[in-house]
Parts: sequence; C-alpha cells; structure tokens
Amino acid sequence: MATKTPRAGRTLIIFGIAVALLYAAAALGKDWSPQLGLDLEGGTRITLTADKTPSQNQLKLASSIIDERVNGSGVSESEVSTQGNKNIVVEIPGKQRKDLIDAVKRTAQLRFRLVAAGSPQSGQPQPTPSASPSGAASPSGTPSKKGTTKPSSKATAGGTATPKPRPGALTDDTPKAGAKATTTPSKKPSQKPSPSGGATPAAPAGGASIDDPLKWQLDPDTKSIAAFSQYVCPPKGESLPPGADDPDQPLITCDDQGNKFLLSKALIEGTELKNASYGTPQNSVGWAVDLAFKSKARNTFADVTKKLAGTGRTFAIVLDGKVLSFPQVTTPILDGNAQITGSFTQSEARSLSNSLKYGALPVKFNQPTVETIGPSLAGDQLAAGVLAGIVGLALVMIYCVLYYRGLGLVVVASLIVAGSITYAMVLVLSKTSGFTLTLPGIAGLIVAVGITADSFIVYFERIRDEMRAGKSMRVAVETGWARARNTCLAADSVSLLAAVVLFVFTIGVVKGFAFALGISTVIDLIVFFWFTKPVMTLLARVPYFSSGSRFSGLSRETLGIDEPRVAVAGGV
Repeated sequence: MATKTPRAGRTLIIFGIAVALLYAAAALGKDWSPQLGLDLEGGTRITLTADKTPSQNQLKLASSIIDERVNGSGVSESEVSTQGNKNIVVEIPGKQRKDLIDAVKRTAQLRFRLVAAGSPQSGQPQPTPSASPSGAASPSGTPSKKGTTKPSSKATAGGTATPKPRPGALTDDTPKAGAKATTTPSKKPSQKPSPSGGATPAAPAGGASIDDPLKWQLDPDTKSIAAFSQYVCPPKGESLPPGADDPDQPLITCDDQGNKFLLSKALIEGTELKNASYGTPQNSVGWAVDLAFKSKARNTFADVTKKLAGTGRTFAIVLDGKVLSFPQVTTPILDGNAQITGSFTQSEARSLSNSLKYGALPVKFNQPTVETIGPSLAGDQLAAGVLAGIVGLALVMIYCVLYYRGLGLVVVASLIVAGSITYAMVLVLSKTSGFTLTLPGIAGLIVAVGITADSFIVYFERIRDEMRAGKSMRVAVETGWARARNTCLAADSVSLLAAVVLFVFTIGVVKGFAFALGISTVIDLIVFFWFTKPVMTLLARVPYFSSGSRFSGLSRETLGIDEPRVAVAGGV
C-alpha cells in the first residue's frame, strides 16, 4: 500500500491565503489599533438613579437586565454594578457608543403584535403585493405544535435568563430573540436593511389600513411587503444595534434563529401584562408559562384570540423590537389568562416567564447622567504590559535558537506567524464582537507564548529521538509528528478547558483573560498543524538539515550520537 506523500507546499499556500483573508477582514474596520478596556483607555460611565427606593432584589434584577444588554457576549468588558440602594452604575470602555448608551437608557418595551408574514422557518406565509384579505393563508413552513389553552396555574418565577426556542400550544416556536430590527415611518420604502437593524416601511399604499391590525394581517400594504422582501436577517446568533420601536407603525424584525417577521402595529403594551409565571399544569408532567392581562387589555386579547383561534395565524411577543415568541391560538382566551405549553424544561419555562414578566426594567429611573472617565490604571501600565510580552517572546526565541540552532529558526518563524494571527484576530473581534483588550487579556496572550513554545519542544525532541534510532530526517519528521501530535493536542486541550471554565464561571476582567488565553491556544494549534509541520517537511528535503550539518540542530554531536568506529583488520 502506497504511503500518502505530505503536500507541505500546498498546505502552506492555503494557510497563507487564509491569513491574508483574515487581515483583509481586519482592514475593513479601517482601524489598526485594538479596542482597549476601561483599565487602559477609560470610557463612558452612565449612572441610573431610581425614581423611588426599590428593593434590593429589584435593583439587582434591573442590573442583570442591563448587563445582558451591554455585555451579552462577555468579552466587551462593560461593567455594571449597583451603588447604594438607588443607583446602577454602567461603565462602557472606549469612545461613546450610542447604541450601548441607548440600550442602558431604554426601559425595555414589551409589545404584542400580529404576524402578517414570516420567513419559511417560522411557518408563516410569505406575502405578495396581491395578497388577498379573503381568509388566512396556511403556513408555508412546518406548522407549530397545536395545543389547548388552560386556566393559568400558580407558580413563582425568578432569574433573568433568556429562553431558548421551544414549540408549544399558544405555540412557542422561538422564544429567545437576539437579532434586533425595527422600523420607523418614512416617505420612501427602504430597499435595504437600515443601519439600525430594521427595514423601514413607508406610509401604507394599497392593502388594509394599519389601524385595523386584524385586516392588515391578512392584507398588508404593498410598501411594507416590499420592505419586508428586501430585508435580510443577520446570521443566527448575531444581533443588530437597537432601534426605535414605534407602537403605531408596522415592524419588520427578526429573532435570533434568523426568522424575519412583518408585524402589525402594537395591539397590547407590555405594561398591560399583569403577571407571568411558570409551573406544571394539573395532570401534566411538562412545564408551562402562564400569562395574566390587566382589565384594559383583557377585552382586546379576547377579541384578537377569537379571530385567530384555529386559523394558524400567529401573534408575536416583541421585546425591544425583537421577536421573543410567536405563538398560535388554539382556543379563544376570554378571561385574560393564557397558558403557553410545549417542550419546556423547568429552566426554559422560568426564563420565558421572566422575560415576559420583566420585559420592562422593574425599576423606574430618572434621566441618567453620562460622563467620560479616564483609565483606571496609570498610562505606563499598557507600555509595561506590551514590553513584558516582547521581552518574554524574545527570550523564548533566543533560547530556542541557542538550543536548537537551525531548527530554532522554525520556532522564531512560527511565533511570529502566531503573533500576527493573534493581532489580526484581536482587531476582527474588536469590530465584530466588541472584544476589548485589558491588562489581564494581555497577560493571557503572554501566557500563551509558553504554551506555543511547548508544542515545538515536544515535536523537535520526538524528531531527535527518531533520528537517534537511526532513521533519516524525512522519516523522523513524519513518525515524530505522529507521536508528538497527540501529546500537543492533549496539552492544549487542558489549557483550552481551563480557559473555558474560567470564562463560564467568572465575571469581569477575568473573562477577558480567559478569552485571550483560549483564543491564543486555538491559534497555537492552527500554527502548529498548518505551518510548523509543513515547514519541517520541506526542511527535511534540504540537504543542509537532512545531512546533519553542524549548525542545523540535527548534527550527530547535537543528537548525542557517537561517531561510528572504523574496523581495523586483524584487531579490534
């Protein structure tokens, strides 16, 4: 059986193209300086003061909701804390970011709207300008799981987590929303998604009036349909900056599953939701979420559910301009008490009830104060951190060159490539995920230098062992790789696991350290597999190295192999 020949040259070319594309992505940001954290650059401080003295639980809950808004990814290093018994202090790194400041100021609007159209994944029909108001269109996608409404069960709810998508009766298909998209009235229809994340339908032309949501749901105006058709949701899991959610206008938005929706004007405001709780209904083993409306909204909800029951049409629960859930109605709800059932776990039912119950901040705040703050560390701390990284990297390079001689050049090249990729990744993540580089983050990158050097040492020593056993360099490079690869994978896996644990179970700047350590460890593996190994394969074909020249790092003297004896006739 023929042995597969390594194609090192092709691997290096592909690797080089990938690095070039990474830098091309970084160049799109038009800024070659990484975004720095509060400790190194300072930022914006927003102080929210409660109108009345709230309970500590209410203040902590409001703090958690705000923290989720400004620091949902966990790597932007925004800090949210309570101060005294009335204040919440939010510190956002870098220059003033209007989107995050608006997110802090916003009191979270929860609204109920009718779904006129949705993406195929949502099970809602796609509209056309000739949509007919004669009846409800049947869903073009997989319909939601049907069920029946029941009296609301008593249950308590706590926490602020956002629910995961689960189908159910009053069927909950996609409770959690992450893509933010909104609409505002304008004179011309938007042909592209607006910068704030939503398409903008113009004043109605054709179709039913937006002031009659039930008719408009069946026959939306052509301007809204055109804007809906042009709008493109962000990829699953990505969100857009928040925008205005006008309750008197249609809304084009998405959820975090990539489903887009054309929604009517608001029917019911979140302030009309009296209560939301979760529990296990009688004669059932599953979990359900119970809703209770105030008297003003009770009649409105009853009228709407009478018209929607059994038609397959849905209404959407919208939080801050994003779809939280779009349930179907199986039975008219006349008493203002509804129940959402489905494949909920306890935590998911609790999460959904909390999102509904606390759609708005549980505390009313006065007009917040916004101020610019300086770095929390002295200006020379950044220079000291960068200097420490450069010195550490230089010492590793010098040691490897002295010890491995010619092979040390491979270490130097690999470390330079790893550093270049790390820098590009920091730039890209700063623009796409709000990643900010703090002093602990710099420490994480420096620690990763040692992890990267370990990989080279393991591999080179394996090659030396194989050559001591009498194998040529070409064979030693491949057999040594097969043995060193698993060792390096195990070592890097331990480092990566430690970074993940730190990121999940810690808060604040420690998350930044863990994230930087994890990214650097992954980059080490990428460089080790697709740069260091191919380079060694190519060097094995160079006579200077394969013949064991004096300064190649693979000479007989370096390997510790004695010179062979010369046999003499007639004696020893």
